[in-house]
Formats: sequence, structure tokens, C-alpha cells
Amino acid sequence: MARMTSSARPLLNRRLAEFGTTIFAEMSALAVATGAINLGQGFPDTDGPEAIREAAVRALRDGRGNQYPPGPGVPELRTAVAAHQLRRYGLSYDPDTEVLVTAGATEAIAAALLALVEPGDEVVALEPYYDSYAACIAMAGGRRVPVTLRPHEGAFRLDLDELRAAVTDRTRLLLLNTPHNPTGAVLTRAELTAVAELAVERDLLVVTDEVYEHLVFDDAEHIPLATLPGMRDRTVTVGSAGKTFSFTGWKVGWITAAPGLVTAVRSAKQFLTYVASGPFQYAVAEALRLPDSYFDEFRADMLAKRDLLAGGLEQAGFKVFRPAGTYFITTDIRPLGESDGFAFCRTLPERCGVVAIPNAVFYDHREQGAAFVRFAFCKRTGVLEEAASRLKTLAA
Repeated sequence: MARMTSSARPLLNRRLAEFGTTIFAEMSALAVATGAINLGQGFPDTDGPEAIREAAVRALRDGRGNQYPPGPGVPELRTAVAAHQLRRYGLSYDPDTEVLVTAGATEAIAAALLALVEPGDEVVALEPYYDSYAACIAMAGGRRVPVTLRPHEGAFRLDLDELRAAVTDRTRLLLLNTPHNPTGAVLTRAELTAVAELAVERDLLVVTDEVYEHLVFDDAEHIPLATLPGMRDRTVTVGSAGKTFSFTGWKVGWITAAPGLVTAVRSAKQFLTYVASGPFQYAVAEALRLPDSYFDEFRADMLAKRDLLAGGLEQAGFKVFRPAGTYFITTDIRPLGESDGFAFCRTLPERCGVVAIPNAVFYDHREQGAAFVRFAFCKRTGVLEEAASRLKTLAA
């Protein structure tokens, strides 16, 4: 029988030692254990368009994608991604050399960082950030340098002076997310222009996570960084079907970038999943060709749900930052007499039957996010109405 070694060396690679079980797993398990409404993890509780689901069924039955698809992704999807970028943003990409299909946006980000970052390189990321960013930077051997988004006049804003000060001679890459999870901020044209000028001046690569591109509200506008002067050839743009078409389990994402960047990212990606989601790629190709009315109706539905939940949270006593994008609402719990988001979220299911996520998990500077809590509103209207009703008990 094999013996365990007596070495005192930990089993887990030291680069990942700081990352335990994700907060999403913990909070989702708490929702199941208590029967609470899960507004923590960001997945819809209904499927996307029936026609797109049937497209996946057709692909399965027709034998399209049941075996290994091409490494870069099926041609139909790469062509559809390129057509989407051209139609929506005027960005022209060659489907054969400038588009790469990935196992969701998470793999796209991981492959980009593993490909483009050397040990010791600095990666500047906007804080708070999605938890996989930190883990991927660590796996690449990079050093993350957070630039904190802070509340200002009811929204979270980027301090451009702080961003510029964060860039050093060791900075290799900027990792941006807009529309931004978890704060719901959407970087303005002025902010993005300043980012672009900095990237050109310091010869930096940029990875932009734009998975919520179709979820922008009110007067906000999604502007791909790659559209700005000097940025197309230094930007890796990440997109995803999960957030736009409500099929998060299909795990279909992509990058668009100049040929050299795509080749580099593909070199890392081929040793991660190799390929994935074969039949679903054909379905997503059809989804990307849906008329503009689909995207308009999807946005309008989410806007109504945003306002429904935001109103309920305000009545419950939270300070609410109404998001300009994504399907998350960040709140401040201090008006409720609370200041510890972790403790608040761990007791919330027992107190009123709702699960949320403490924003502090998305910060290096935990104290900056201690009082903020995130709720997801990508749920059925009836579920949100019930959640709002339960949350109102906090006001008492």
C-alpha cells in the first residue's frame, strides 16, 4: 500500500495557498441548507431562448460537435463572433486568425494570463475584482496590483491618477472589467480614453473582460477598449454567451485579438481544456445572429428586475448603488447598523431567508470592501418580489 510522505511541504502549490473554497460555494451551500433564496451566485433561474436551446439539440442529433471540435472553435461560431463585433462596434476581426473559442470567459482569462504574463510581471487590476482574476495571476507567477474603485456620487468610479501611479517598469498588463462585476460600474469614454493613452505610452497589453456588454442601463454605453486609438493590436477582448443568453452551464466564451495575441493565448488554452462545449458552439453561433430586438428586450427585462430589487433593498434600509451595468447590485450595510459583510451574509439566510455575497472577498484591501454586500437580480420576477419582501424584515 502506498505511504504518505513525511515531508512537511504543503500539498497545495504555494501560489494558490491563499485561495480556499470560493465564497460562491460557501454561500450556495448555505442557501441549500437553509432553504433561502440565493441572490449570491450570478446565474439565471430560467433558461435562455427556446430556439437557441433547440439549436443545441439539433446539433447533438446531427452529430455536430459530439466529437472534438477544432481547437480554435467551430468555424460557424468564430464567424458569428467576428460578425457580432463588426455589427455592434465596427471592429473587424478575421475569424480564422483573430478569434479563439474558450470554455467560458473564465478559461479565456486564465489562458490569456498564463500566456502573456511571466513570473514577476505586475498585473494591474481594478479592485474589487472577480475572484478568478487573483488566482489566475497567481498561477501565472505574476504580482497583482489593485487599483480600487471607490463610491462617488452614488456610483463606483476609477481614480485615473491612482491607475497611472500603479503602473511601474515591471507592469506587463492591465486587466479590466467593464461593465464591472461586482460594482455595476461602466467605464466612461473619458476613463477608457485615459486607460488607452496610458497603455500606449507605457507599451502595456490589456485584457478586457466584457461579458456583460449587453447589460448596460440608463445613459451608460459599453465601449470596447479595442475601438480606441492604438488599442486594437494590444487588447485581448473577452466575451461570453452565458451572461447574454442565460445558458451559463454551456461554458462558451471567446477572445478577439490580433493574430499574435490569439496565437499566444491558444498556446496556453490548448493545455487547459483543449476543446469544450462542441454542440453548444453551434447553438451560440445562431444566438449571436439574433435580431437586435432580442438584446433590447433582454436589457429591458433586466432593468425592470434591477429596479424591483433595488427598491426592495432601499426599503429594507440598505444604501443602494444602482448599477449602470451587469446584473448585480452592490449595497452598503452600514445604515442597518452593520459593518462586517462576512458576518452579515453568513447570518442573513437565518434572519430573513436570503443569500448574498460579501464584496470583501473581491478585494486585496479587505477593509475597503468590508461594508459592501452584493445581490444578483438575474432571477424570476416572483423570486425577486419574495426576496424583497423577506429583506424588509431587516428594517424592523
